[in-house]
Amino acid sequence: MKKTHIFILVFVVAAIGVIMSLFANTSTYTDFSAAIENPGKEFHVIGKLVKEKPIVYDTKVDANKFTFFMTDQKGVERLVTYKGAKPQDFDKSEQVVVIGKMENNEFLASSLLLKCPSKYNEEKKPDSFGDKEFGAAEKPAAK
Repeated sequence: MKKTHIFILVFVVAAIGVIMSLFANTSTYTDFSAAIENPGKEFHVIGKLVKEKPIVYDTKVDANKFTFFMTDQKGVERLVTYKGAKPQDFDKSEQVVVIGKMENNEFLASSLLLKCPSKYNEEKKPDSFGDKEFGAAEKPAAK
């Protein structure tokens, strides 16, 4: 085989690989309305847990299933069913990203990502270092 034939063959294989990866299952970040319009397609939906509604997780019935209600960024509320164990501190999460698809008016999540509240709050800044407190009069002068 000539070098040009090998080069063309490698180029064609690489081009086919790129095209196949572009048409593979690529999910996008969106809201529940887009997931409702495309029931078989997988989406990432960002939202907040509705803490006023029940979170159902009964290990005696099914330890790998729990349901909860979530509102997306546009305020649309949906029931979410996750096939897996309930993550630790799920009730404390600030933001939830569910990855899955709509089916029969509920979102079936295959994966969850949680953003938990930060333990470092801006309003709780320390005003002392060690045993010595720094006041306005004790700040070292700039040189």
